[in-house]
This record gives sequence, structure tokens and C-alpha cells, in this order.
Amino acid sequence: MEKAIQVKGLQKSYKQLHVLKGVDFEVDKGSIFALLGSNGAGKTTIVRILTTLLKPDGGAASVNGFDVTAKPEQVRQSISLTGQFAAVDEILTGRENLMMIARLRHLTNPRQIADDMLKRFALTDAADRRVSNYSGGMRRRLDIAMSLIGKPQVIFLDEPTTGLDPEARIEVWKTVKELAANGTTVFLTTQMLDEAEQLADQIAILHEGRIIAGGTLEELKKLFPPAKVEYVEKQPTLEEIFLAVVGKKEEK
Repeated sequence: MEKAIQVKGLQKSYKQLHVLKGVDFEVDKGSIFALLGSNGAGKTTIVRILTTLLKPDGGAASVNGFDVTAKPEQVRQSISLTGQFAAVDEILTGRENLMMIARLRHLTNPRQIADDMLKRFALTDAADRRVSNYSGGMRRRLDIAMSLIGKPQVIFLDEPTTGLDPEARIEVWKTVKELAANGTTVFLTTQMLDEAEQLADQIAILHEGRIIAGGTLEELKKLFPPAKVEYVEKQPTLEEIFLAVVGKKEEK
């Protein structure tokens, strides 16, 4: 399968701190790739290198066939980045935010582009409200919608559900799945294991500056001894309970 991202021997240090110590991985086009790691593992550093915001000290990396160091402009034209916190203008309305990005990308008919994105991300009813009045989930959906203007081939989502409630997280998960279904390559960083389990086609675990494991969820499961089979009553998760209770209240 054709590769959207290729990384080989990536290294990066900050003074005496060696953050990346030879990172290797590949991402298939049109797939969802999840990079797992604890705080300080180097996830955001990798994202910043791949999006040309930071230069590596060693190794090589390419996005959409363009070397991130030698051809940064070509890389930027084919990608989009959504950081840990929604980068939206709270004074503007949702429609105005989208139209602003369309104009900055020199696209024709920015209002139609904004309307299409509002419909796609279920924000039409809130289109003319100031973003300061949006919920966390709505802001994140708007943020991702803004990132998709211009149809980037690869979108980087750096811990996209940080600080969101369970309902908003599920909204974002649905959006991510739709992106991949429409052919967009999604590079996702997260600390939430259930998030990677729900979304990712491929998973890589970053620890102390190196990828220590990678593959599909099923492949990673094979790294551990077979689970002991016991017949016990399945208990609902807290998330299932929360959504069930909220759903019942909304029906009344």
C-alpha cells in the first residue's frame, strides 16, 4: 500500500534532553494512525517535525512523498494540523471562522465552502452564533472543519479530545472515522488507550524516545500471553452508564 508518511531514524534533542532517539514508522494512505505515549514521550515533537514546524537533528521524514526538511512548502500545502486546543476565533461566528480560512487559502466562493462544512459537521444551526457560546465538542468540530478546508491529504490531530466530555469525545471519534472513510490520512496522537482502540488502523507506542511496539490492535494483542478465559457477568463501563442516563433524560 502507498505510504502517506515515512519516518526513519528520527532524532531530536533539546539541549541535554534527548527526546527522539531514532524513531521509525510508516503510515498508509487513507488510514488512521495512532501514536501513543505518556506526557513527555515526544509525540508533539514528532508532529511538529512532520508538519515542518521543527527541524530534526537527524534521520529522515517525508509526508506525501515530500521530504520535510528539503521541501517544507510542498509538505505544508498538502497537510493540516489541529493542535491540543481548538484554534478558533471566539469573537467570530462559526461561519465567519470558516470563511476566513477559505479566504486565507485563496479559495473561490468561501461562503459556499463554509456552508458545506457547517452541514458536514452538524453545525448549521449554530452557524451565526459566536464561537464563545459553543460547547467544547462544537468548538473541536469547528476546529477540524477549518483544518479540512482546501482538502488536505493528511491531517494531524494532536490529542484532539483533551478536556472533552464523553459525548463530545464520541462526536470527534465519529468525525475522525468519516475523514478516513473519505480518503484522508489521519495521524492521531493520544494518551487515551480506548481512543486508539476505537479509531486506529495502525498503532505505535512511543516510549523514552523510541517506538517500542507497533501494528494493528490484533497484532499488538499477540505480544501478550493468551488471556485466561473466565465466565463472569459483564458490567457496563462508566461511559456506557453516563450515555444511557443522559439519553433517558433527553427523552423525557
